[in-house]
Amino acid sequence: METRDKFLGLNSIKFTLRFHEDEPCYKYLSEIKWENGYHCKKCNHTGYCSGVKPHSRRCVKCGYDESPTSGTMFDKCKIPIQIAFHIAFRLSTKKKGMSSLELSNEFEQRQKTCWEFKWKVQQAMQSSFNYPLTGEVHVDECFIGGEEEQKKGRSKGKKKLVIVALEKLPIDGVGRAYAQIIENASSASFLPFFKAHISKDADVVTDEWTGYIPLKNDYKKLKQVPSNKGKNQPDMHIHIMNLKGWLRGIHHHCSKERLQGYLEEYHFRYNRRNNMDTIFDTLLKRMVEYEPKRLNTDK
Repeated sequence: METRDKFLGLNSIKFTLRFHEDEPCYKYLSEIKWENGYHCKKCNHTGYCSGVKPHSRRCVKCGYDESPTSGTMFDKCKIPIQIAFHIAFRLSTKKKGMSSLELSNEFEQRQKTCWEFKWKVQQAMQSSFNYPLTGEVHVDECFIGGEEEQKKGRSKGKKKLVIVALEKLPIDGVGRAYAQIIENASSASFLPFFKAHISKDADVVTDEWTGYIPLKNDYKKLKQVPSNKGKNQPDMHIHIMNLKGWLRGIHHHCSKERLQGYLEEYHFRYNRRNNMDTIFDTLLKRMVEYEPKRLNTDK
């Protein structure tokens, strides 16, 4: 097993000095990719020599040459690897992230190119689903989008309906949170989100909406309380307001097809707010390990 030198911290000057050109970026990706040892993708042989491209590895048995970016989210990247690193650093470490327009202006790349790469980054920011919320968990829904006349209550019109779960800490404050777009406020829409993000042993608190009642079959500790216009769940109210404020202030508008990506981005940073030193390395590791996903630019 090889030991790699992780980049830690939020210092942009140190980051720029370390990743000042393409070569150290490829080196960093190779150290992540083969951290647990090299195995040829074609024949599974463990012996290798240097390949053609920087920090690529060639199998000494079958001759297969694999680059550090092959099979990662950096594969066939339309922007230089150094700029891709800097974009990933900004999106993970800046409290509010950056819009594709801001990235385009700062790095002198086409906005569409930055938008496409940012979409890849957002996919890597998705929850691993390995750590469901525990303890006391508050759940509520909200609408993303502008107000519409004659649309009241849970009638969303063209707005997007989003369910949010927020973990309350035992003494004071809040822990992790997750959010997901749902089609409607029914138990059928709620249940997949609950199963993905909330432990069945959690003390779940919701409002008195009837859609939550059937979930008590699986979540025995689920308790419903009056909403009182959000006053009975002040931390949840603040979380939703901060989420909406971030979307309005940074991104202004995002389609329903792309909204989930922004929800993942927001909560990736939010859930690591106490571990920001390692957030860039965590993101890069995911971008290396996760399969690249095709972007449907028609949406």
